[in-house]
Amino acid sequence: MHRHTALDIDSTIELPHGGPMPLFGLGTFRSPAGRQTREAVGWALEIGYRLVDTAALYGNEADVGAAIRESGIPREDVFVTTKLHKDDHGHERALRAFEESLERLGMDYVDLYLIHWPESRRRQDSWDALERILDEGRARAIGVSNYVVPHLQEVLEHGSIPPAVNQIELHPFNYRSRLDVVSLCRENGIAVEGYSPLTKTEKLDDPVVVKIARATGRSPAQVLIRWSLQHGIVTIPKSIDRGRIRENADVFGFELEPDQMARLDALDEDFLTSWDPRRVD
Repeated sequence: MHRHTALDIDSTIELPHGGPMPLFGLGTFRSPAGRQTREAVGWALEIGYRLVDTAALYGNEADVGAAIRESGIPREDVFVTTKLHKDDHGHERALRAFEESLERLGMDYVDLYLIHWPESRRRQDSWDALERILDEGRARAIGVSNYVVPHLQEVLEHGSIPPAVNQIELHPFNYRSRLDVVSLCRENGIAVEGYSPLTKTEKLDDPVVVKIARATGRSPAQVLIRWSLQHGIVTIPKSIDRGRIRENADVFGFELEPDQMARLDALDEDFLTSWDPRRVD
């Protein structure tokens, strides 16, 4: 186990294309369109978050874009991710959907554009469109989300370039069950990004997590976020609560010991808070 005390809120990982990506950021899944999302993104940026993750599906791209502009932080200092809706697969349709996302964000480029789901026979046509978007410089990096081993092998075989990122659900309760995906990503230089790091609160009262939280003087949520960071997983906890946004970022003043990491790793029960992409051909 490597020592990770040097991690801070500005820590980044180097993508295979697109430059550095913050290791820590704000997720906006189910953050309601309007004031709540604008405030949440504004608070996060004020605290020091520099990665904001949204998607066409979330219906809040316009609010994410507005909050970034209102923050006064230069656009180039904020790493913005959005995603292709599963209903917009196909080459021309994906290109059009990307333009619509840019318009809603009020931006002329995004830092990362992901295929949100592999649920389409046309996903390879979509990847071809993303490669074009990358070539034109309108996305600094392109990647995928919810891709498991067969989907990744397909895009690695048929694409001209590998995805920069694969965003999947990751936390101690499914990590070992996802090691095949994580290993394939790392073998091919694909950064691993984990969503639902807090298990949508469903496992915050797990006895092992609670015991480690007490031992470190931290909250269960902070333990789960720190676990992700120490595994080198880009982590995007979601909240619209100012206090929790601050608490989630306060994970850089402590370190989980190797035995604590091992106990968390051992919690795997193939648990998912949402759908299982392994069922998709």
